[in-house]
Amino acid sequence: MAFAQGDILVLPFPYSDQLAEKRRPALVVSKPALERTHGLIWVAMITSHRGQPRPDDVVITQKRKAGLPGASLIRPSKLATIEPARVVRKAGAVSRADLTAALNAIAKYL
Repeated sequence: MAFAQGDILVLPFPYSDQLAEKRRPALVVSKPALERTHGLIWVAMITSHRGQPRPDDVVITQKRKAGLPGASLIRPSKLATIEPARVVRKAGAVSRADLTAALNAIAKYL
């Protein structure tokens, strides 16, 4: 199954500080060409973190469209490369404005 930039997927997201992973939603930030060419997708972590947000976090404005149960943030500072076969399911998609904000936050560090 091909995934589109802006899709929200549920998948095992790796922790950055340990050899473990947690099933959570993530935003597809790569274009479909990466999946077609290399069989990989790039995703940004989504969290319901209620503490102090990070400067680059993006609030998901349309949680129903995104398929999320509650208020959530895209965390552009936490990216992962995932094989599509590891995706559990597609939950929804973010709005164009939320996707643009997340991609702009990522671009600041490229």
